[in-house]
Amino acid sequence: MAIVFRCEKCDTRYRVDLDKAGCQATCRCCGQSLVVPDPLPREQLVGMPALRDRRQPSTPLPPANDAHTQMISDHLETHLGPIDYVFHELVSEYVHIDVHRIPPQPHRPYYTLVTSGMSERPMTVPNGAESLRYAELMLCLPADWPLSMDDFQDERNYWPIRLLKVLARLPHEFRTWLGASHSVPNSEPPLAYASNTKFCGAVLTPPLTCPDDFRTLKIDEEQSILFYAVVPLFPEEMECKLNLGMKALLDRLDHGQVTELINLRRKNCCRKSWFGF
Repeated sequence: MAIVFRCEKCDTRYRVDLDKAGCQATCRCCGQSLVVPDPLPREQLVGMPALRDRRQPSTPLPPANDAHTQMISDHLETHLGPIDYVFHELVSEYVHIDVHRIPPQPHRPYYTLVTSGMSERPMTVPNGAESLRYAELMLCLPADWPLSMDDFQDERNYWPIRLLKVLARLPHEFRTWLGASHSVPNSEPPLAYASNTKFCGAVLTPPLTCPDDFRTLKIDEEQSILFYAVVPLFPEEMECKLNLGMKALLDRLDHGQVTELINLRRKNCCRKSWFGF
């Protein structure tokens, strides 16, 4: 395992051995003083036995593809609006995941967060599904959601960004794939993402707040990137999907007008009653 991080001043990327964690250094490009970060603690997702047993050894990151990233950025700005900030990842394994932030604007009065980096490597898809090998993820947050670096010290503010990064890395970390209708619990049994919510899992759907043309970005004749929305779920909604199927869950989410715009106060669309779901 190696530690991959960037200079906060000039964005130069570095890759060092794990035993360098905590060491001080100087950026060779701009002279900025650096501290090699410690790797992030393993996510609760690794507490899922079915996935933990399939975890792959850490592998060298693919070379940075600036043209690829620029195509994603251009695609976002064409269909969703101008990017005002990119949350760069300081420590990376498998792929380097950044999160692009598009601020609220008149036609989209909320933040939109979209990953880049998940599509740097193909996912391990079933035979015949090669067109689904490349993907990126997105979700939306209310305009008043705290999004400064200081705010991120509180997991109640940071968990949506963490969720995007964990899910974007999951296919490469566990040699699997994610696509529309796939759901992922937060550990087993599912745990709430943070103390301010009962959401404990997520399902991927086509983006519901975005124009249809946003859903696919054609890179070349061999590669197209599919964009999926991450919709957080309550425990009962996760159970509905497992017991009754994806169509039943989508019908309930659609009836509740649920989209990838996170609403901590939204109605639980599958709350149990005397009559079941």
